[in-house]
Amino acid sequence: MTTVLFDMDGVLLEEPRTDPQVYADAADAALAELGAEPTPAQRRDFRTHEYERIRTHCEELGIDPARFWTLKETHASSGTHDRLRSGERGIYEDVAAIRELTDRTTTGLVTNNRQETAEFVTEFVGIDFDVVRGRDPTLEGYERRKPDPYYLEEALAELDVSDGLYVGDSPKDVVAGQAAGLETAFLRRSHNRERECPPNATYELESLTEVLSVIDEPVL
Repeated sequence: MTTVLFDMDGVLLEEPRTDPQVYADAADAALAELGAEPTPAQRRDFRTHEYERIRTHCEELGIDPARFWTLKETHASSGTHDRLRSGERGIYEDVAAIRELTDRTTTGLVTNNRQETAEFVTEFVGIDFDVVRGRDPTLEGYERRKPDPYYLEEALAELDVSDGLYVGDSPKDVVAGQAAGLETAFLRRSHNRERECPPNATYELESLTEVLSVIDEPVL
C-alpha cells in the first residue's frame, strides 16, 4: 500500500462539519451582494442546502440560483478560514503524523468541504499533499459529495493509482472509499466515540499515528 488519502473535517479539523452559523452568515452575505431582500421565511431557507426551495425563492426574487449558490460557497469558505485563523476551530494534534507520512508515501486530502477550503487547510496546517480535492462550488459539486466516490476517484486518477487507503471519521467515508476501490480506516474522535464502527471498514484507528503502522504492515 503506497497511497493514503484523508478526509478533512473531523480528521484534520476539529468538529465533524462546518458550523451551521457559517452557512447562515454566508447566505446573508450572498443575498446582500445580490441586492436581494428576502422575507424571514425565505432567508431561513437560503441558509440551508435545500436547493429546490432556494431555487424557488431565487425565482421569486429575480436572482440567479447558480450565482447565489456560488457566492454562498465562497462566503462560507471565508468564514471557515476566519474561524481557523482565530483559533475558534482547532487542528488535531496528531495531524503531525501526516507530515511524517508525506515523506514516506503518496498522500492526499479528499473532502466533502469546498475546494477553496481544502486548499486553505492544506497550507494552514503545512502538509505537502500530492493531491487535494474538495467539492466544486456549484450545485453539481454539492451533489457529488460522499458517499458518492466521485472526488475520491478524481484524486486517484490525478495520482494515476487505483488502490490505497482512505482515512475518515464517518460511515459515508467508508462507503465512498470502498466504492472507489480503496481500503478504509474508521478514525475514532470524540464526536464519533459512541458510534459503532462500520462493519466493512478495513481498520479501526484511535489516532492518526496508527496510520504509520498500518502502511508498514507486511503484505501477505
